Amino acid sequence: MTANTMTRRLSIFPLTGAVLFPGMQLPLHIFEPRYRTMVADAMIRDRQIAMIQPQRPENGAPLYAVGCIGRVGEVQAMDDGRYNVILEGTSRFRLVRELDVATAYRQIEATIYDEDEEETLSHAQRGGFEREARAFADLQGYSVDWASVERLDDRSLINGVSQIAPFDPASKQALLEAETLTDRCELLVQLMQFFGRTDGSEEITTLQ
Repeated sequence: MTANTMTRRLSIFPLTGAVLFPGMQLPLHIFEPRYRTMVADAMIRDRQIAMIQPQRPENGAPLYAVGCIGRVGEVQAMDDGRYNVILEGTSRFRLVRELDVATAYRQIEATIYDEDEEETLSHAQRGGFEREARAFADLQGYSVDWASVERLDDRSLINGVSQIAPFDPASKQALLEAETLTDRCELLVQLMQFFGRTDGSEEITTLQ
């Protein structure tokens, strides 16, 4: 899996903790004027918005290296100008540089990853992941429809858990940047084991 040598211009929504994975959906409530303009522009242009985490939760903060393009699927425009949208993850990208633009929202130049969409986990990897996921869910008190989980293909399972698992933003970023599906699966197992540990006050430990 590599990044294309050709670059693309992307409008970005930098938001800490909001990590989108290919094939997954991310609901967003858009209320800031600059991002309302970005959604309106996207709807006219190509319906695409790029999600990427800032390295610090402040305006103009440096960005992480990898994000994910989302296509605006469902959109609800409210009378006061706000939007409720659902982004559908299409492909990851790697930041090349931020652009000097006149728009209120930030734009970047990026290369798009060529993902191996045919990659699958081995039987042992899939089985080991599901066992760890069951143990983690039990520790967290989650109710899971495991019959439905077993019917998911490997990519939907790993990317889905990566997106919804209650990990900190840095851990989610590491999952997004994992080079292959196997790498992401292995990191997920490590994170579930780490976050599954509790201290004496029964609080979940977090990465620092």
